[in-house]
Amino acid sequence: MAYWVLKAILTPLLRFLFRVRVEGAEHLSDDGAAILASNHVSFSDSIFLPLVLRRRVTFVAKAEYFDDPKTAWIFRALGQIPIKREGGSAAQGALDAASEVLQSGGLFGIYPEGTRSPDGRLYKGHTGVARLALRNHAPVHAVAMIGTREAQPIGQVVPRFFMPITVRISKPMSFERYYDRADDPRVLREITDQVMFELRELSGQEYVSAYAKRKAEQEGAAADQARITAAIPMPTNLDRPLAAAAG
Repeated sequence: MAYWVLKAILTPLLRFLFRVRVEGAEHLSDDGAAILASNHVSFSDSIFLPLVLRRRVTFVAKAEYFDDPKTAWIFRALGQIPIKREGGSAAQGALDAASEVLQSGGLFGIYPEGTRSPDGRLYKGHTGVARLALRNHAPVHAVAMIGTREAQPIGQVVPRFFMPITVRISKPMSFERYYDRADDPRVLREITDQVMFELRELSGQEYVSAYAKRKAEQEGAAADQARITAAIPMPTNLDRPLAAAAG
């Protein structure tokens, strides 16, 4: 009930505060299981997508959002499932939770990149979307979120109002021919790459054939680089003129 109450309140508000346009909504059926595989360029992606669809969509959200009172209420009201992202058991838990939604005939939203894009480009997808599609015999719709990064960049709490937002939904992609090869790594990669290619076409983003690093990983890499740089002995004559150094 909280989901629909919040949706009824926020949908007209967001449509007033932002210039929201939905393209391809007719590709979604009125019932039945389906996976919405979206690019992820802003925190607000998980808010705009559920609010522009007639059907309820469920995402797996990182558990930290549920620990913070400032975000916990809206994620619970939007029907999101908390999951810790560390370790293999967490990944399996996310797949199991998603399968429950799909097996009950619901819509499940997933970000194949695994995290928000750090720079607005589209990164290589993880194969969870393919595993879900094959395990649950569910079609996949690619969903491009366009303009949400400009409306609410990473690290900005208050969004920029009256910015144009486009939600672009693809036709369903069916992978029936692969149902008997659900554990084949090559099949999982092929399906995932097909979904990412469709996302690139819909969003117009530059594609990067590498996994996006989460914030903690980026910070760790920067710290490692800083330690390496600090450990390298620097020449003592860099401030001397070139001619003097050469002499």
